[in-house]
Amino acid sequence: MAELILGGQKSGKSRRAELLARDWLAGGTGRSAVLIATAPGDDAEMRARIARHRSDRAARVPGLQSVEEPLRLAETIAALSTPHSLLVVDCLTLWLTNRLMPLAGPACSADELEAAQQALEQAVRAASGPLLLVGNEIGLGVIPMGREVRAFVDALGSLNQRMAACCARVTLMAAGLPLVLKDETA
Repeated sequence: MAELILGGQKSGKSRRAELLARDWLAGGTGRSAVLIATAPGDDAEMRARIARHRSDRAARVPGLQSVEEPLRLAETIAALSTPHSLLVVDCLTLWLTNRLMPLAGPACSADELEAAQQALEQAVRAASGPLLLVGNEIGLGVIPMGREVRAFVDALGSLNQRMAACCARVTLMAAGLPLVLKDETA
């Protein structure tokens, strides 16, 4: 089963994914959980943030392993997915940012982005074990003034819709509270 967990910044989306991973690990022997982190540590502040997140996660979910993969998300899901391993992708928004607005090198083309999103859809649908996808919902505010920012908001909205179509469950987080938007698991 795949679940998409969306929300604004500090809405509780990552915490929800961690709690679900903790519950998964407590649900039986032989289970594992892996966080696929998409954030690159390109500057000192981000490296400190990543270190703090690692430390906090280790305290909250001791059995949650971590893998860092900023670009090859579909391939990583395909390689790590097993029936007894829960995967947590945190987050889709940074994965898209890494593709469209990389700090080093050129952005991917529209064709490359489409191919990456198709591969991600296929990996989500083919996952043999549970999968939690975390991402930001940034389309609830005013239309941004800059062309590049508008294009990113549009691209993220499209990605979120594509992932929602692939997932059996979609949850929107606000103020730490989950609002289930879709549930095909029952």
